[in-house]
Amino acid sequence: MRLKEIKLAGFKSFVDPTTVSLPGNRGVVVGPNGCGKSNIIDAVRWVLGESSARQLRGEALTDVIFNGSNSRQPASLAAIELVFDNRDARPTGEFAKSRFASYTELAIRREVNREAQSTYYLNGTRCRRRDIADVFLGTGFGPRSYSIIEQNMIAQLVEAKPDVLRTYLEEAAGISKYRERRRETQNRMKHTVENLERLGDVIDELDKQLAHLKRQAKAAERYNTLKEQKRQRTAQWHAIRLLALGSELDGQEARTKALDAEHEAALAARQTIDTGLEQDRAAHAELADEQATVQGGYYRAGAEAARVEEAIEFGRKRLAQQKADLDQIRARQHRAVSELETDMAHIARMRAGVEERVPDIARAEDLDAKATARLERAEERVHASQNAWEDFAERAARNAGDIQLQRSRIEHGEQVLQRLRARSALLDSEPGVVTDPGVERLARQLDGLEHRLATVDAEIRANDQGLAGAREAVEICERALEQARTAAQTARAELAALSAVQASALGKANLEDAVERWLADHGLEDAPRLGERLTVEPGWETAVETVLGSGLEAIEVADTGALAARLGELAGGRLVLFESTRTEIEPTPRGLPLLAEFVRPEFGALLVGVFAAKSMTEALRHRSRLQRGQSIVTADGVWLGVDWVRFARLDEGTDESGGVVQRARQIEALDKASDQAEADLAEQAARLAEARRQTAALEDQREGLHEQRVELTAEFSRVRTEHDVRQVRVEEAAARARRNASERDENDVQIETDARDLESRRERLAELETDAQSLAGEGESLRTARDADTAERESALTAARETREALHRLRIERQGLEASLEAAETARDRLESQRRDFEERAHELRGAVTETEAEMPAQRKILEAKLAERLELEQRLADLRRRMEAVEADIRTRSAKRNEVQQTVDEARSRLEDARVQRERLAADRDNLLAQLAETGIGFEEAREGLAADATEEQLLRAVERLDKRIHRLGEINQAAIGDYEVESERRNHLDRQREDLETALATLRDAIRRIDRETRVRFKDTFDRVNQQLDVLFPKFFGGGHAYLTHTGPDWLDTGVTVMARPPGKRNASINSLSGGEKAMAAVALIFSIFQLNPSPVCLLDEVDASLDDLNVDRFADLIREMSDDVQFVVITHNKRTIAMADHLLGVTMQEPGVSRLVSVDVESTVQTAAG
Repeated sequence: MRLKEIKLAGFKSFVDPTTVSLPGNRGVVVGPNGCGKSNIIDAVRWVLGESSARQLRGEALTDVIFNGSNSRQPASLAAIELVFDNRDARPTGEFAKSRFASYTELAIRREVNREAQSTYYLNGTRCRRRDIADVFLGTGFGPRSYSIIEQNMIAQLVEAKPDVLRTYLEEAAGISKYRERRRETQNRMKHTVENLERLGDVIDELDKQLAHLKRQAKAAERYNTLKEQKRQRTAQWHAIRLLALGSELDGQEARTKALDAEHEAALAARQTIDTGLEQDRAAHAELADEQATVQGGYYRAGAEAARVEEAIEFGRKRLAQQKADLDQIRARQHRAVSELETDMAHIARMRAGVEERVPDIARAEDLDAKATARLERAEERVHASQNAWEDFAERAARNAGDIQLQRSRIEHGEQVLQRLRARSALLDSEPGVVTDPGVERLARQLDGLEHRLATVDAEIRANDQGLAGAREAVEICERALEQARTAAQTARAELAALSAVQASALGKANLEDAVERWLADHGLEDAPRLGERLTVEPGWETAVETVLGSGLEAIEVADTGALAARLGELAGGRLVLFESTRTEIEPTPRGLPLLAEFVRPEFGALLVGVFAAKSMTEALRHRSRLQRGQSIVTADGVWLGVDWVRFARLDEGTDESGGVVQRARQIEALDKASDQAEADLAEQAARLAEARRQTAALEDQREGLHEQRVELTAEFSRVRTEHDVRQVRVEEAAARARRNASERDENDVQIETDARDLESRRERLAELETDAQSLAGEGESLRTARDADTAERESALTAARETREALHRLRIERQGLEASLEAAETARDRLESQRRDFEERAHELRGAVTETEAEMPAQRKILEAKLAERLELEQRLADLRRRMEAVEADIRTRSAKRNEVQQTVDEARSRLEDARVQRERLAADRDNLLAQLAETGIGFEEAREGLAADATEEQLLRAVERLDKRIHRLGEINQAAIGDYEVESERRNHLDRQREDLETALATLRDAIRRIDRETRVRFKDTFDRVNQQLDVLFPKFFGGGHAYLTHTGPDWLDTGVTVMARPPGKRNASINSLSGGEKAMAAVALIFSIFQLNPSPVCLLDEVDASLDDLNVDRFADLIREMSDDVQFVVITHNKRTIAMADHLLGVTMQEPGVSRLVSVDVESTVQTAAG
């Protein structure tokens, strides 16, 4: 497998998509400083999964994205893709086991965006960073492996600590995977141990629960049996109650239906009246609307008639004016003829005064123009006055109609307001909210009963808790009593056993018959033995028993002398007697204490002459000082005399109770323990009796509390039923009161609204009347202005005629004077012209008179029609008033009848509600009984069939109460205990199997750890030795001699560190840290290449590694690369010409555009061949 291409896009300075092709095994990258050569190394490291920004010469992972330049925008994405050629099919390391080993080409790609979200792809398939690392695991090719070496990494490798240097060898050995597997296995072991511990805790807790559940399951079975019996008796009691309640409910249902029919009849009668009322009110509203419409038409007809009268009056005056104008024209026409004659006479004089008349004509023309303009203005003012008068007439008529309409509405509103006030007064007279003092009394009684029930329930709960505690105390006392009894029995048994052993040891059990009879004859059968009386300080029991020996069986007597005389009575046997005598022990100068000092003084005489030594060494040291009859005994039982030694220690396994003296001490202690156990037994028995007495008292109290609760529950149900009945009645009355109050409130709101409307209408009427007064003044002003404008028009018309006539006259005079030579013809023309003018004017006036006379009859007809219409509307208004009065009378009659029927409806509703409440109460009781019966799980028919013929409610109730008491005596029952016990038992078996599986898994994991450690040690040691061999070969090549080797810092190959020792030619052995800079670099390169030859990585990237080497060493470095390039692909970044010379493919990186790197590649061999050819 070899690296074929590196594709960069948006990565650091490689903003444009760039492909770095590596066709050979010795590629060299060259370029000036800062052009981006090392970014290629960073790209390879980054795509292999490097997650540290510091290793990539940045502060954040997003720093690898092109950040922009003076001429380019920042990139949003950075992408690197490595393409590997795997056609040689020679995978090594862990990669050989990967499913990708069979691929002829392998593409690894990584992308990152500005949100620092990295994405990995393997042959186009999205994957994890872990998958990328797994592909190259054990191959030596990784983001921080020995296959990527930068200049600063040479120094890091040289100065690396032994543990860090070990990681390079581990990677070369391919055991990094073992460390990962070992870590995962240890984590699994840790989790398995934790699971085992938790499982053990769960099993321990489960065993406790199983024991407890077993007891609960037995109690639950008994409880279920009693509950079944109670369920059947309860169902039978409910069945009897249901039978009695059914008949009562049927009768109440019949009464309710009858009252319901009565109530429906009353409602039907009220509905009939309400329908009539609604019809009357609708008819009244229609008549009121029609009256308002007709009244409006009446006022409009009156206004139009007044307007027509005004128009007729104006037309009459205009006709008179036109006739007067016509008469005046005719008169002027006669005067004109006369003037013609006069003018003919004065032609001569006029001709003489033509020159004199020219200024007069100019003045006359000016006056005529002014008069004409004045006339036009007067006509316009007259027209405007006439329009204003007509507008005023229309407004005055509309105002009069509005006044009449508002008066009609005010009258109707006052009538409606009066009816609403009457209804409110009627509603106020009805009773308000009805209260029932009994409801509050019953509510207080219910509260009291509820409080008493809560108190009883609390007492029951407290009793249950106390009873549970008492029962638990009984169980505890029983267990404690059993333990005390066991302890007492054990103490007695141990005491009896030790006493028997002691008796045997003291010879009581094997006395000869003769000796036993002799002792009985002298009252010594119960006399104590020396072993029983002897008290020895701890630690010296063995020494005392060794000295006394069988003398411990001696019988204590008061006077040995008296009994010695009677020994002759003894037929045979062995007997030792002694009497206790207090002996004062004097201190010995030998430095050893007497053995007698360690026993009670009265027994000291038995040990005279015997010294005590703590050890054998001490005894031997003082033995030479002994006199005849003296001896020394050690604490462990060795007895020495002047010339003898005695040792008779028993085997420690023969008797666990020790010797006679020690056994006597144990018997004494057991005797006290037995007495204490008996006292404890008596105390526990007393405690158990007291606990049982308290439990019985609590059970009696519990029965009394339950009886009290049953009585309180019955009383509570009775009082609640009565309370509910009364509460329903009060609520119904309250509902009626609320309805009346609601209607009263609505009436009050309507009254207030109508009053406001009425007041606003009165204000509107006052405004309209004020407007009418204003209109009257305005009409007078308009009439005055109109008359003034008419007079002004007449004056202007007269003045215009006069000026026009004067002008005409002057012109005629001038013409006459000018046409003095044609006097006759000119006079004729003038007269003819004047005549035509007069005729035309007369014709105009006659046409106007005819037109005005023609309009007058039409106006009179319109006036007559309007007056007839107003008269008709006035008659319709009178008829509507009469009809409205009749409808209002019907409304009053029906309202009175409705009030009577409403009272009947209320009474029927009250009776019906009482019946329904009673029915609902019975139905509720029945439903409660059915629900209670359903809770038992037994049907009604089944319960009735199970009833005895003579069964009564009281008998069944007493039977239920007896069963209740028996159930309550059982205490708290865990119903789920039976199923829980089975489930927990199965769970216990499952947990046992689980524990076995976990223990098996733990053993397997431990074996795996041992195998991994063993394999790791073997592989690491083998790699260590092989790297050592390679280093011993390569080091002399770099240095021209010398020697280098690896050493391990610890004894265990599993975790030992590694250091490098070097001896350049002519120098002593030293650590690599003691070498010069160039020697360190060469030594580090020799070590790296030694690792490479051991486990060649498919690719090796070197970044200016030769920077610190001289020319000779650079040549050696280049030769070594050339030699190793047969197996390893090298990509070298360098500035050294000697290193460049060994390349078979040259890559140049430039930065002609600031901040943007570009690539130029040259195939050196092809170029050389081309140049040679």
